[in-house]
Amino acid sequence: QVQLVESGGGLVQAGGSLRLTCAASGSIRSVNIMEWYRQAQGKQRELVAAITRGGSTNYADSVKGRFTISRDNSKNTVYLQMNSLEPEDTAVYYCAAEVVRQYTLGPRDYWGQGTQVTVSS
Repeated sequence: QVQLVESGGGLVQAGGSLRLTCAASGSIRSVNIMEWYRQAQGKQRELVAAITRGGSTNYADSVKGRFTISRDNSKNTVYLQMNSLEPEDTAVYYCAAEVVRQYTLGPRDYWGQGTQVTVSS
C-alpha cells in the first residue's frame, strides 16, 4: 500500500508564507510526477504546480512567481513553498503522485487527504 501525507497548512495573513510538505510512503519502487492541487469551497479542483522526477516544473498562472515546487527523490517528498499569499489562495491543498509500487509494472495515481490553507485579509 502507498500513502501520501500532507502537512504544513494553516492560517496566515495576506502577504505571508507557508510551506506544504507531502511525503509518500509504503511499498514504492519509484515516484514519477508529483503535483499539488487545490480546491476552494464551491469551486472545482485545480492544478497548482507539478514537478517531474527530473525536476522540470509547471505552475498555474495564478501562482507563478509566488509559489515554488520542489522535491527530494531520496525521501519521496514534494514541497510547495507559498509566498505572498492572497485570500484567493484559500483552499484545501492536495498532493498527488504517480507511483510505481514494488513488484508491479505500471504506475498508479495516489492522493493525499488534503490540508487546509486559509489566508486572511
